[in-house]
Amino acid sequence: MSAVEALTTIGPIERLTLGDQVYGHMRELLMAGRLAPGEKLSLRATAEALGVSMMPVREAVSRLVADRALEVAPNRAVRVPILSIGQFRELSAVRIEIEGFAAERAAMAATSADLARIAAAEAAFRTLSCQPDPDLPDAVGLNKDFHFAVYAASGLPTLFEIIGGLWLKAGPVINLDLRANPERIATGGAVRFHADALAAIRAGDGAAARQAIAGDIKGASEFIIARGGLTGAAVGGLAGIMAGGFPDHKMA
Repeated sequence: MSAVEALTTIGPIERLTLGDQVYGHMRELLMAGRLAPGEKLSLRATAEALGVSMMPVREAVSRLVADRALEVAPNRAVRVPILSIGQFRELSAVRIEIEGFAAERAAMAATSADLARIAAAEAAFRTLSCQPDPDLPDAVGLNKDFHFAVYAASGLPTLFEIIGGLWLKAGPVINLDLRANPERIATGGAVRFHADALAAIRAGDGAAARQAIAGDIKGASEFIIARGGLTGAAVGGLAGIMAGGFPDHKMA
């Protein structure tokens, strides 16, 4: 059998559908904290913002509901779930263990390219935090970029995928920390923990890397619980998020 004949037995490569692309965009919004707990989603507004029909949006929303990243309220409105304190404590405890482990592995497995990406993400977040009037949505997104640069450096795709699922639920709540409390960007400890994690990974110190990431997650979690943000209303409005939150991508 020739190489060409062998390839024909595999079948055509599956192309991303519009639903897949919309799902990816909405997943990124949730993970990057662009939507807050309790935020309602208008399927029509989402379709208009992305320049697509309602069908791929419905498909993407159905998948995110199955992921438990979105929920359908009794009045049929689609919204970001509001976690109870107990649910949030559980999520934070799981994140500390799993993301701490990923950071520990990153310290042992990071390549020079990984270190460059982590350092760039750390510098971007630190630079923004020093600005007198930082862009709050950008701060939440840059925080996510740093964490995922660390987790990617673990070299464990399955672990990376698991963490992505956790951030579908955690991202909106992180919104309540950095985006709702501008002073937290400079004073909340994230800048220090990020720097500590970077230094530890550079030094190959897995225990210190785990400790830095765990400290970052724990500090933010304790603050969110203390300020009562989990029982509050959603931050911002859908119109503002739709205007500035979606990445500028053409939908093929």
